[in-house]
Amino acid sequence: MAIDVEAMRKKLKALQSNTNVNKNKWKPAPGENIIRIVPYQFRKDDPFIELYFHYNCGKKKPLALTTFGELDPIEEFALSLQNTGDKDDWMLGKKLEPSLRVFVPIIVRGKEKEGVKFWGFGKDQYQELLKITTDPDYGDITDLNAGRDIVVEFTEPAVAKNKYGKISVRVKPNVTKATNDPAVLDLILTKQTDIYNIYPKSTYDELADMLAKWLEPGGETTATNTEEQTTTDETEETVVEEQVVEETKPVVEQPKPKQVVVNKSIATATAKTTPSTTVKPTAATIKPTATKDVNQAFDEIFN
Repeated sequence: MAIDVEAMRKKLKALQSNTNVNKNKWKPAPGENIIRIVPYQFRKDDPFIELYFHYNCGKKKPLALTTFGELDPIEEFALSLQNTGDKDDWMLGKKLEPSLRVFVPIIVRGKEKEGVKFWGFGKDQYQELLKITTDPDYGDITDLNAGRDIVVEFTEPAVAKNKYGKISVRVKPNVTKATNDPAVLDLILTKQTDIYNIYPKSTYDELADMLAKWLEPGGETTATNTEEQTTTDETEETVVEEQVVEETKPVVEQPKPKQVVVNKSIATATAKTTPSTTVKPTAATIKPTATKDVNQAFDEIFN
């Protein structure tokens, strides 16, 4: 049988695309890293890009439509479960809530010619950086002519004595230019990658299909997200890139099967989980009325 050359081309293109996307991501190496947050080319008045992800609904980790203030089938299902009055349903609903990650465009000192990359972090780093950017003593740290560099220090897990390590940030005292190199300045001003090319938007139907497959008996297991290194409170779940941990969906003791219809696919949900600490979405969310039956909730959502 002859090789399907067209299929090989598609595989090559996908690999090359994935490689290019990864080049636009950054995570701190152990020790001190010096970076400069720069204005986001596609929204110059705010460098902080808030994205919500579904981390616990199959191996993929898609953007939640909550990011765009739109209806999201996974979040709708999660909120419906939390209103059934059943403890196991509530816990599963909490697990399925979208989680916040924040990204900023940066240049890495010593690697400026590599162009703008995106650093992703959780709420602790976000709050710390917001305090800095709103402090009048610092001024606009992203200003290309009169901004300030930031030192990001990453302590490895063995030294930090926790699972994911620790990240701390501090602002350099001196005001400096982002660059004196016209080529690097052009990379900052006109050659940035749109964050939504790195994390593309899914459709409502695509997310509904993903939920249905995850709920099917023997369906996809959940790969805990390991996006860029993030350190939150030590008691909270943290996510780090390229350390994917497989976990199977836990089974409820004395399970209560629930017939679920998603896009005309029937699945049986018997999952039980422990609640995880997530950030409440700030975008518009749906407040479903209480229901005694998950079956009824699905009918209301998808039919």
